[in-house]
Amino acid sequence: MKFAYRFSNLLGTVYRCGNLNFTCDGNSLISPVGNRVTVFDLKNNKSDTLPLATRYNIKCVGLSPDGRLAIIVDEGGNALLVSLVCRSVLHHFHFKGAVHSVSFSPDGRKFVVTKGHGAQLYHAPGRRREFNAFVLDKTYFGPYDETTCVSWTDDSKCFVVGSKDMSAWVFGAERWDNLIYYALGGHKDAIVACFFESDSLDVYTLSQDGALCVWQCDTPPEGLRLKAPSGWRADLLQREEDQEEGEEESAVRGKAAPAAEEQQGKVKYSRLAKHFFNKEGDFNNLTAAAYHRKAHLLVTGFASGIFHLHELPDFNLIHSLSVSDQRVASVAINSSGDWIAFGCSGLGQLLVWEWQSESYVLKQQGHFNSMVSLAYSPDGQYIATGGDDGKVKVWNTLSGFCFVTFTEHSSGVTGVTFTATGYVVVSSSMDGTVRAFDLHRYRNFRTFTSPRPAQFSCVAVDTSGEIVSAGAQDSFEIFIWSVQTGRLLDVLSGHEGPISGLCFNPARSVLASASWDKTVRLWDMADSWRTTETLALTSDALAVTFRPDGAELAVATLNSQITFWDPENAVQTGSIEGRHDLKTGRKELDKITAKHAAKGKAFTTLCYSADGQSVLAGGMSRFVCLYHVKEQILRKKFEICCNLSLDAMEEFLNRRKMTEFGNLALIDQDAAEEGGVAIPLPGVKKGDMSSRHFKPEIRVTSLRFSPTGRCWAATSTEGLLIYSLDARMLFDPFELDASVTPARIRAALCQRDFTRAILMAFRLNERKLLQEALESVPWGEIEVVSSSLPDLYVEKVLEFLASSLEVSRHLEFYLIWTQKLLMVHGQKLKSRAGSLLPTVQFLQKSIQRHRDDIAKLCDWNHYNLRFALAVSQQRGLKRASEPPGSEEEADASVSDEDSDSLHLLGAGPGDTDGPRP
Repeated sequence: MKFAYRFSNLLGTVYRCGNLNFTCDGNSLISPVGNRVTVFDLKNNKSDTLPLATRYNIKCVGLSPDGRLAIIVDEGGNALLVSLVCRSVLHHFHFKGAVHSVSFSPDGRKFVVTKGHGAQLYHAPGRRREFNAFVLDKTYFGPYDETTCVSWTDDSKCFVVGSKDMSAWVFGAERWDNLIYYALGGHKDAIVACFFESDSLDVYTLSQDGALCVWQCDTPPEGLRLKAPSGWRADLLQREEDQEEGEEESAVRGKAAPAAEEQQGKVKYSRLAKHFFNKEGDFNNLTAAAYHRKAHLLVTGFASGIFHLHELPDFNLIHSLSVSDQRVASVAINSSGDWIAFGCSGLGQLLVWEWQSESYVLKQQGHFNSMVSLAYSPDGQYIATGGDDGKVKVWNTLSGFCFVTFTEHSSGVTGVTFTATGYVVVSSSMDGTVRAFDLHRYRNFRTFTSPRPAQFSCVAVDTSGEIVSAGAQDSFEIFIWSVQTGRLLDVLSGHEGPISGLCFNPARSVLASASWDKTVRLWDMADSWRTTETLALTSDALAVTFRPDGAELAVATLNSQITFWDPENAVQTGSIEGRHDLKTGRKELDKITAKHAAKGKAFTTLCYSADGQSVLAGGMSRFVCLYHVKEQILRKKFEICCNLSLDAMEEFLNRRKMTEFGNLALIDQDAAEEGGVAIPLPGVKKGDMSSRHFKPEIRVTSLRFSPTGRCWAATSTEGLLIYSLDARMLFDPFELDASVTPARIRAALCQRDFTRAILMAFRLNERKLLQEALESVPWGEIEVVSSSLPDLYVEKVLEFLASSLEVSRHLEFYLIWTQKLLMVHGQKLKSRAGSLLPTVQFLQKSIQRHRDDIAKLCDWNHYNLRFALAVSQQRGLKRASEPPGSEEEADASVSDEDSDSLHLLGAGPGDTDGPRP
């Protein structure tokens, strides 16, 4: 089994902070999620997280006009130049200060960064390789307070910068003679956004108190004049002109130029109008705005969750709706002006709204609090997560979207699991209930309760899906229910501490329960739920899990050990010491280093790999450890997070933050942001102390391997992280020698030696050659070629077929390959069932997904044909009932009915994109 797992996707979190951006085609949305960036493909309904991360949470993202490059800046001023084509980092840069906004010029030659109380103009990085991709051109000063926003003109000649000092400044990107800078006032609060009108120097400025000022410029963009050079530049130009045109012409031109410049004055602005959003008198802070110049559409978001759509410059209200009760942190409009994106950082919510049809294109929201548990469906297509907010969400692993949310729990969810069929999700909660949810009808069809109120800390379902068990945290008991009847079958007593974990044996009717009383008990389901064995541990048990074949049991204890047991003989077979591998971080308020901190150094979640040879462990740390069970050694360590905006990330003590008055971390420097109240001096009682911010602590709460073994998932403070085997970036030859070349493979295909060509293609292990070799085999010879393949290559062919079924259009061809391989080599594969289980489950997942899609299409066609048949029968009955003299009227009515029915079927006149029966 390979262990080159790499970060693949981030689910469960769709927006944290920062600004939203649409791509240049308007079909994808770029959203900053913590210290990562997720791209939502709205046309294909997919989400993909870029394999890069910043040191702190992302503050702003600037997108180039062609959509190839992006500048990502975090809260610490660290910038990444990212290629969105190859999804890689091209350059690192540090702006030496907090950056508020980044904006490329429309021509893509420059970009502006607002930092502190000034703006910096940089040359945009080109497509050629450069030693320094960021070259500073000019630095502009004018505002007295921090800058907040920036916007460019269409011709890239000027840009406007907003500030917290209630002013906006118009700067020239070139050395214009009649425009160096221009200050615009008239507001009574900080500027939130400012925009230029299309093909004009007219400016719209919006302040936080909900005021809009319209500024009119007396000069068109064509009226800007370049400033005459002076100093050594003028002398150099003078020499060039003397050489080309002569001394007399240059002298005349030099005298005439100032006279023409004196006739035209400087650029001037005048306030044309001032509008207010809060006309009713209720004070509501404006927090975000976006403007589409071609459609003259202004979108504004407020702290109460309300957003307005106005048409400028007349300020006509188009829509006024509410997203939620939390502040709208970011607003973006796509290039066509049809879709509007809203980001709410308080809820972690992301919405894309089509304002003309008043419908949602995308509506996603993660867990409000941290995720606690996760479970893979048996086919690996879905992941169910439970959070402290009492919600159970089901995510699609292919698209990365949540398609159903269950909110029946009234308290935090502590555990989720799937039944063997994959259509039922069972969850336990601290509210004293265990609920079963149906994924066919999306409803809560069973609610299991205890005779006495209890807080359930874990849940487990047996392999048949008929029995549900849950452990109580306060009464130290285990409750057993029947899924069919919903009745309580038994209450298992015997533990003397809270139940921390439950797990059913996949092969036998045995339930293992772990508790804080330093024991693991094995309960026999077939023999009146009696305790068959009690495994004594050296410390409190925190997690328990069975191997996929049920022949081994792993237990994580509070002393950072993982012990392995033989459940049949109740004998310990091995142990792993993980104290030094976990490496918990030091919190900001700790006065000692992470090495000497004793709290949290223990694994709290365990998971076996699909083949049972390795175990994955995690806890209150940013590291996830993968151990080899038999050798009891560390195979690989994964660092799931490098975000310093979270707590418990640092390892050593920073003496610079320790003063004689205490730790500097006690001073909340971010209290004034996002609606908080700044408390400048000790003893000042003005302000809400509860509005102070806190840094969430990094931890891994749950780990699960997918049934296919190709990926594993972890719920952490960052969200739901997916790590997978990315074969596209990995060169993995198999028994390769110098005689295997692409030319020889194609020569074997021309000679119709298909078996030799397939074997050489798998030895070279290039996907395109593998696809070419397999698809060159005629479908009538597949059985012969399958029987001639060695047993060593059958597993590799099955794995390739499983991955190809997800993306290929040749569904029947690959299904024939799969059938022939399993029919010919079925008896030999049974002896290696344990190692082949992940491959077979991967194959089943791919086939099941196609089956679901085709089943929906067949049902759609079936209902359409029934509808067409009913319409034709109704038409025949109508003809039979009418008198013979009204045949022409009947034909006219029939033609109308036919056109209506065809329109309902999606195949009316002129309709070429609708579904066909």
